Amino acid sequence: MLPGRRRQPKDPSAQVSPDPALADFLLAHKLSEPGEAAHWTPLAGGVSSDLWRVDLPGRSLCVKRALARLRVAADWQAPVSRNAFEWAWMRFASRHQPDSVPELLAHDAEAGLFAMAFLPPEQYPVWKAQLLDGQVEAATAAAVGRLLGNLHAASAGDATLAEEFATDDNFHALRIEPYLLATAAAHPDLSDILQGLADRTADTHLALVHGDVSPKNILVGTSGPVLLDAECAWYGDPAFDLAFCVNHLLLKSLVVPGRRADLLGSARVLAEEYVRCVDWEPVPVLEARAASLLPALLLARVDGKSPVEYFTDDLHRQFVRTAASALLRTPALTMEDVLDAWATALKSPTEPGSRIRD
Repeated sequence: MLPGRRRQPKDPSAQVSPDPALADFLLAHKLSEPGEAAHWTPLAGGVSSDLWRVDLPGRSLCVKRALARLRVAADWQAPVSRNAFEWAWMRFASRHQPDSVPELLAHDAEAGLFAMAFLPPEQYPVWKAQLLDGQVEAATAAAVGRLLGNLHAASAGDATLAEEFATDDNFHALRIEPYLLATAAAHPDLSDILQGLADRTADTHLALVHGDVSPKNILVGTSGPVLLDAECAWYGDPAFDLAFCVNHLLLKSLVVPGRRADLLGSARVLAEEYVRCVDWEPVPVLEARAASLLPALLLARVDGKSPVEYFTDDLHRQFVRTAASALLRTPALTMEDVLDAWATALKSPTEPGSRIRD
């Protein structure tokens, strides 16, 4: 997680001392001056990195350093080299969609850290916070779909990027194992299907994938969405990004009072705008991969290594298990089919969703 996204500590005047190596990094890259007052504020809420807001005279910036062991209940470790790939992904995005990432300031690949501009939350609200507060705008979802599709189109078929982002080991550690394989272990009856999806995803290399296109990693800026947290960057299956993002809108449709229809509508428009950008392969082929992967990701956010924190009722978890399992056993061919099946399950008197109020 990155700039502008998290709640500050209750006492913003409290000074916290970071690792001296971080202050040395700023000095080495001339982002601060010797003797200059610097106020370091840890940004809370991330599981994969240490994040700091640094307030200097007349300016603020954000410093991010990858962790070797992620802050989750399960034992989830990942190589810190992902920090360098995140930096490289953000440089790629800044070339093609300049407003889609924060300004990049400095990087130390050996130390696994970088600095970027701090984006103030009053100007760049977090999409997740907006959604959970009931502020659901289809225009935002449409813009996310277009941005994601345009970035995939800009990278598709690029042999140089494919070589630069041959990060299969990182992606396995950060996504395939904790999401698909851990979920397969929790559901032996679905393990063959989930293993097949994991294998297919790992073997597909078509475009530069962000890997964590979640509303918590998207700021709603005045010039469009700003994408953060590209630690999972990988030259692989673009259908993963599409399914990963739509997944979060479906999950939130269970817990945001009175906005279920708007969230499902946002999921539809995001997918529609995305597929309009697809020119690297036949749309039905990509959609079939995304549609079959989406229920696996839904199930992973209940029974994988990174369950969503806003499910506090077992009815929500059981609904996801039932709906996702049915879609895994009988895969849909399009994203629209998945969304229709989800909406139907929510209305069915025989499903757990019938007791989940909108």
